[in-house]
Amino acid sequence: MKKQPIAYLCSEYPAISHTFIYREIQSLRKEGYTVYPASIRKPDKVEIMTPDEQQEARDTLMVLSQPATEILRAHIYCVVKNPAGYLRMAVTALRLMVKGPKDPVRAIAYFAEAGILLQWTRKNGIAHIHEHFANPTAIVAILMKRYGGITYSISVHGPDIFYTVDSAMLQEKIREAAFVRCISHYCRSQVMRLADPEIWNRFHIVRCGIDPDLYAPRPDPGNTIPNLLCVGRLVPAKGQHILLEACAILKNQGTPFHLAFVGDGPDRASLEKHARSHGIETRVTFTGALGQDKVREQYDQADIFVLASFAEGVPVVLMEAMAKEIPVISTRITGIPELIDHQHDGLLAVPGDPEDLARQLTALITDPDLRKRYGKAGRRKVIGQYNQHSNNKQLAQHFLNQHSKP
Repeated sequence: MKKQPIAYLCSEYPAISHTFIYREIQSLRKEGYTVYPASIRKPDKVEIMTPDEQQEARDTLMVLSQPATEILRAHIYCVVKNPAGYLRMAVTALRLMVKGPKDPVRAIAYFAEAGILLQWTRKNGIAHIHEHFANPTAIVAILMKRYGGITYSISVHGPDIFYTVDSAMLQEKIREAAFVRCISHYCRSQVMRLADPEIWNRFHIVRCGIDPDLYAPRPDPGNTIPNLLCVGRLVPAKGQHILLEACAILKNQGTPFHLAFVGDGPDRASLEKHARSHGIETRVTFTGALGQDKVREQYDQADIFVLASFAEGVPVVLMEAMAKEIPVISTRITGIPELIDHQHDGLLAVPGDPEDLARQLTALITDPDLRKRYGKAGRRKVIGQYNQHSNNKQLAQHFLNQHSKP
């Protein structure tokens, strides 16, 4: 069966914190799909991305960067091509003022964006759009479906989207989608909770993944002082203040360590202050946001990877660390226990408990053999269940099934 072109729609693409979407698109292209990416806004920090990602940014439609004349031209095109569909789309947009976001400015913005994307999809022969995260861009996809000639699917990660079900119109997004890709059993259970059982067969678990060749086992870093690594945005959901408190416990009990935070975000100043207040500022490094090449260098220097999150889907950075045979510690939340089997291929701490996190860190810092055992088991887990090549073949099959429907 001929593979029809598809579009990937994101709020920001490519993005430093969501490189897995870029890799997913590249993997689908290797499967023979023509994938056209579209981003609502221009991405940040393109200059530190890899050359391939920078080229991807140049090839991506930046919706909000279109001049007013292009927006007007796109909407005139939509009216001429399908006046009834345009009216349906306009009525749906008007309803956004009293439901979902309940914001006239957003309703107008989504309507304008939908017109631009409709003209772009028709120009490129696209009839299906896939959207990541089920965030506001999925509302734009609903508007396009109302117009006609477009179907859409969504990837749901969670957990944030499950906290704003009504304002995010999540139930409607799920109901209107051709299929829903869920990244974990936890995620699928939450989607099922919001939907009629008659459509549960549209919800498919397709895990995120990494390239096990790109994230090959790193050599033993040979550090005299164990190097702890945390990769992620510096935001409250990541629990990084708890990690610092756990590290203060390590210091007080005389356990050597150095901690590197890779990433940036609104919590940076607070975290730096927290490190100083606990007397561990000389043992903590903040690198800021790094491109993927530099992040992999940080992995190669790490003895232990730790993520003390309060809210996550299934973090790709954990998969990356495990593939490189770095022993990992994270928390017992949402879909993470599906990735990490406690005391088999990593360790899980109680979320929000610095003392328990310190115990898990101590167990690995003081036992190099345990680190090696968990590291090797972690890579086996990722290769078996979180290999992007095999997982994206599943996703590609869902797109193919969608195109084969009458």
